[in-house]
Amino acid sequence: MSKNNKKNVSRNLEKINHFVNIKDLNLKDLRKIILDAKTRKNKRKKMGTLSVDKDAPLKGKFLIQMFEKSSLRTRISFYLAIKQLGGSTLTLRPDELHMGKGGESISDTAKIISSYGDIFLLRTNDDGKISKFKSSLKIPIINGLSPSSHPAQILSDIFTIEEIKKKNISSLKICWIGDSNNVLNSLIEASVKFNFKLNIGCPISYKPAKRVLKWLRENKNQVKIFHKPINAIKNSDVVITDKVISMNDKVNKIKKIKSFKNFIINLNLMKFAKKDAIFMHCLPRGSEVTNEVFNSNKSKVWQQATNRVCVQKSILLYCLKMLG
Repeated sequence: MSKNNKKNVSRNLEKINHFVNIKDLNLKDLRKIILDAKTRKNKRKKMGTLSVDKDAPLKGKFLIQMFEKSSLRTRISFYLAIKQLGGSTLTLRPDELHMGKGGESISDTAKIISSYGDIFLLRTNDDGKISKFKSSLKIPIINGLSPSSHPAQILSDIFTIEEIKKKNISSLKICWIGDSNNVLNSLIEASVKFNFKLNIGCPISYKPAKRVLKWLRENKNQVKIFHKPINAIKNSDVVITDKVISMNDKVNKIKKIKSFKNFIINLNLMKFAKKDAIFMHCLPRGSEVTNEVFNSNKSKVWQQATNRVCVQKSILLYCLKMLG
């Protein structure tokens, strides 16, 4: 076998840096992403939105994005992320492809995407599709949101929390009040990886899924679940929530909203958190938080949203093994 062929085989056997779930990454790599995001954000002061970072590390690189679900922040933030790093992107919709309707398999689609792109991002209603693409792609895949996970959101949230609090998140108490959804699943994984205290406040019939609780039992953790919001929020440094009725939530919506009526985050509930506690929401918002809290000085939702560009950039660099 020639030297070139040996190099190609070796390259093919190398581990691909996918970004699918927080629990898949080790703490060292998660910390590298956050540190790189902080460094890059500081260097971009006074630069225009589409100005390219001076080192242009992803010049000539191509990100292919596919959105099977509605997206505002994820779509824009990854678009700006690849652009600011010097690369390009193309966004696809499922109805534009042969996959599914045309009968082309995920495997065949993945081979084409691998031959054209350098990174693939998928936002989907089906966790199985993430797995199938991951097993067939020759390039990294980023989970832009799936029914069980939203890793990019939570890593960006940790970046924002540490930026505001100027402390390592391991020394803070985080509180989640609301539905046990994909965002909470990723927050739970992060609490184990980063070793921070996490209190969850939710109705008893809406606690995390059995597989999530099983994973928690198998891993050292500081997660506590409460069914009274006051008990969950006491002495918290950060309060996080999400929409009670998520996209494509196939439930009795009236019944679900009624179940969460005592879990609405209002000024009275926030009084039980620490005086300097901050409020965060991954957006879009619903009736789970009052305007008084959402528009208060404690609310950091806009800083939280804009920071996603910084962290997405470092996720892209991680996937392409270009972090220091």
